[in-house]
Amino acid sequence: MPESKRRKPKNRPQSQKAIEAAAKAKDPSPTWYVAVMAGLMVVGVLLVLARFIFQWEQFTLLIGLGAIAAGFLMTTNYR
Repeated sequence: MPESKRRKPKNRPQSQKAIEAAAKAKDPSPTWYVAVMAGLMVVGVLLVLARFIFQWEQFTLLIGLGAIAAGFLMTTNYR
């Protein structure tokens, strides 16, 4: 059986500006961002649990799930 040709790696030199921009983009997330992210997820879980324990309205469940989703969306930008 014939062998396929190997691809050659592309070594493209990066400009100094691109290297500096990549290094600057890697700054860690601020403390408040982590606190808000974790807080949204915890409050969301508590609202979902409270809806079933105290038999609150369905609206409470939606708010809780929205808070959890917002917290998880914030994790995509966490560094």
